[in-house]
Amino acid sequence: MTAPRTTALRRYPVLLALCLAALFMIVPFLIVAVNAVKSPAEYSQNGPLSLPHGLYLDGLKDFWQRVDYTQKLVNSVLISGSVALLATVLSVLNAYAIGIGRIRGRTWVLAFFVLANLLPQEALVYPLYYLSKEAGLYDTRLSVIIVFTVIQSAFGTYLLSAVLGQFPREIVEAARIDGANKWQILVRIVVPVSRPTLGVLLVFFFIWTWNEFLLPLVMLISNDNQTVSVALGVLQGQRLMDATMTNAAALLGVLPAIVFFLVFQRTLTRGIAVGAVK
Repeated sequence: MTAPRTTALRRYPVLLALCLAALFMIVPFLIVAVNAVKSPAEYSQNGPLSLPHGLYLDGLKDFWQRVDYTQKLVNSVLISGSVALLATVLSVLNAYAIGIGRIRGRTWVLAFFVLANLLPQEALVYPLYYLSKEAGLYDTRLSVIIVFTVIQSAFGTYLLSAVLGQFPREIVEAARIDGANKWQILVRIVVPVSRPTLGVLLVFFFIWTWNEFLLPLVMLISNDNQTVSVALGVLQGQRLMDATMTNAAALLGVLPAIVFFLVFQRTLTRGIAVGAVK
């Protein structure tokens, strides 16, 4: 048996495991999607695993109107997009100072960011609630944007500090000899080289913020400011939905994040591949 054939045979178990993992992730989503377009009577009669005989869209329409999904979608996109952009920028600035600037106490600063990542959100609820009340930002989207920008940038700073710590010093020194200042080095050299990693952070920050529930639930109490995840939780807690509307709510809640991931999957794949090569 030749070496290439042996290598191919060794890849089959890995490929099979990946296919099974993908199947376990896709099947629940397909079940939710099927039940979202199934009538309550058909769901009760045939169960959740049966195929619908037609498209029943009243569940989607009723949920959309009941929670004012358009406004909730705008809020979630605005908050998640703002956090993704601001947290990425803040992470770059912090990591540039730590990884390339080599500030004093670098190890302790990185330890602080690691500790911030390990801190549970339950411990932040009351301090953030009190501070937002005192600052007059309670029940505003700006308060959630500020909070999650800081939280997400803690992880981004830790990751980018490790990446920029391996940045070739010769390039930086050559730019300084040519007369470039710190900002020019950051904007014209560091950011373009680190663009794949920044793209990965941008996608992750958006999806992570989109899925957040606890802090938006505490910080956003008005219907006009609530996000999609909060609207889903509040409406389900009222026990006013049948099985069809519950699946419709779950489908509408996760579908925008999936669309965003599919749109930026090339950015994500390119960033991970570049990181692996480095």
